[in-house]
Amino acid sequence: MDKYRRLLKANQDWVKSKIAVRQDFFEDLARGQNPEFLWIGCSDSRVPAEDLTGCQPGELFVHRNIGNLVPESDVNALSVLQYAVDELKVKHVIVCGHYGCGGVKHGMTHDDLGLLDAWIANIRTQYVEHAAELAQLPTKTAQWDRLVELNVLRQVRNVAGSAIVHKSWTEERRPLIHGWVCDLKTGYLKELETRQPE
Repeated sequence: MDKYRRLLKANQDWVKSKIAVRQDFFEDLARGQNPEFLWIGCSDSRVPAEDLTGCQPGELFVHRNIGNLVPESDVNALSVLQYAVDELKVKHVIVCGHYGCGGVKHGMTHDDLGLLDAWIANIRTQYVEHAAELAQLPTKTAQWDRLVELNVLRQVRNVAGSAIVHKSWTEERRPLIHGWVCDLKTGYLKELETRQPE
């Protein structure tokens, strides 16, 4: 069987399993979404948001990109954030990175990545800003892990500092913004911080 056909077969099995539990599952899903959570995560195939959190379709509004970045200049990420906050009225925004992130690892180098260089520049800037702290760590892996965490914390600050969130915090006292990291070696999520309206 061609590999892509395996995906189509898995979809058929998934549909059958959902209908077996609740006949109107898809009819209900098609009526609209009302997620409480916006998940901003890495595009890495090993970090599936719904699987990691035990969420069902309709529970997470998801945006993924290399390095789970939310730079102030990224219209795509900010459009997702605005839609989630203003239209869906999410109560939580989760920025989730992961140890072993290739985007963060490349941010620690000066390798020529072509088009990716402009994107990874956000992480390279953080690497330079935190060079003294990272230099104190005993191994490159420890530095890499810490830069993953620092990157999540920076993206949480970017979300919290956005006009979108500021307006919502002022008017509606939501959402909470969470910074998490997934440990690929264990599967567990680690909470780094939570920010709330001031």
